[in-house]
Amino acid sequence: MQIIERKENPLLGRVELTFEWNHVNQPTPTLSEMVNAAAKAEPGANRELVFVKNVNTRYGRPFTTGIALVYDSVENASFEPKFVQDRHQKTRASKETGGDE
Repeated sequence: MQIIERKENPLLGRVELTFEWNHVNQPTPTLSEMVNAAAKAEPGANRELVFVKNVNTRYGRPFTTGIALVYDSVENASFEPKFVQDRHQKTRASKETGGDE
């Protein structure tokens, strides 16, 4: 994962990371893999407070782009819509049980 732009948003208590992922000879990265990579890219990030959105993979190309939102607190992360929180919660639950999505 390569970070293209890093933007701090203090009003919402988050850092917005625009990323590109070149995955030649590999499958498209899973949501869990993207969350883990974004958490590693932002020092001090809590994986539980990272949300990946606007993911787009080009047809026929091993190239994925998207936005990762890294929140600084649970209260600020509650701004995310419920369906986004639920989607990310499923990946966290499957990670704890040993599966991947």
